[in-house]
Amino acid sequence: MNTTHDPHKPFNDLPPLPPSVDIETKAVLKKTTSCGRALAELKGIGRVIPNQALLIDSLILQEAQASSEIENIVTTSDAVYKAFSAQTGQIDLATKEVLRYREALWYAFNEMKRQQVLSTNLFVKCVQIIRENTAGIRKTPGTRIVNQTTGDIIYTPPEGEQRIRELLHELEKFIHSEDGIDPLIKLALIHYQFEAIHPFGDGNGRTGRIINLLYLSLNDLLDYPVLYLSKYIIDNRAEYYRLLRGITKEQNWEPWILYMLEGIEQTASHTRNKILAIKALMDTTTEMARNRLPGNVFSKELVELLFERPYTKIQHLIDRGIARRETASKYLKALEAIHILKSQRVGKETLFLNTRLYELLSHS
Repeated sequence: MNTTHDPHKPFNDLPPLPPSVDIETKAVLKKTTSCGRALAELKGIGRVIPNQALLIDSLILQEAQASSEIENIVTTSDAVYKAFSAQTGQIDLATKEVLRYREALWYAFNEMKRQQVLSTNLFVKCVQIIRENTAGIRKTPGTRIVNQTTGDIIYTPPEGEQRIRELLHELEKFIHSEDGIDPLIKLALIHYQFEAIHPFGDGNGRTGRIINLLYLSLNDLLDYPVLYLSKYIIDNRAEYYRLLRGITKEQNWEPWILYMLEGIEQTASHTRNKILAIKALMDTTTEMARNRLPGNVFSKELVELLFERPYTKIQHLIDRGIARRETASKYLKALEAIHILKSQRVGKETLFLNTRLYELLSHS
């Protein structure tokens, strides 16, 4: 089979996985060991936190924002955090797309945990949530990937719905095969293959990055999809695309696999440190609230709620059963009085910002 590709022609003969070349080189196996160790440390530190769910939405929103930024959908952390907490129609389109990415990730993660399967149907549902439409597999020919500077065509993905579905079915079989390949190496192979298939009219990159997190969770390498991998891709974006093209043109797999392993290792360490910092801040805030709040206001549940997302509001306390509306307002104002929270109006609501958590999350 021809393993090179004319960028002007649909890559309908995309080679199946695993590649015919050696992918378990000495360098790759060495990097796999250190990468696996970093992931194990991240998973372990997550388990020492009493309620991991406290941290998940804040970390996932960061991943959602970064993954969207790769596709030139740019918004601010503050806009995302506000929109996640506020009930307002005044949300810009970029922020809405970031929130839909979060929704797609959560939906896919819960479905994967329920079925223990990564399937074409799940990928389609992800992209439909991200794009907020009912589009499925590409049916219309003519998709081209072009150099944004020169306008040159650099890749033409497979065409024809039937062929695209065949390639996705082959990918599904590889994902779930018991082939002895280390899951971390397989993740790099899977990510390339999905991006090369390019099954959707839009949203392929974001869906592919969701699949990365799902695959790590499916293989019990993560408990929750909290790896902030898109930040690494943003910081090394040119290399990301160059190495993808290197596989398509020359089947040059080793540099790509090493790139992905390095990204996972760095990101796992970064995320672990972030979780430890959030946990330390939570402990400090708990002590501060216990010492300075009136006895009838302080509760561990109240402080934990402040760390689920940077912005809190009265309704969050009501929904959690911490207090009724009037009392909830007094609790939040008491927290503002001791400088744990800071209030601001967003539309018709008052939101209360956990300023130290926001600063911690904003510091990359």
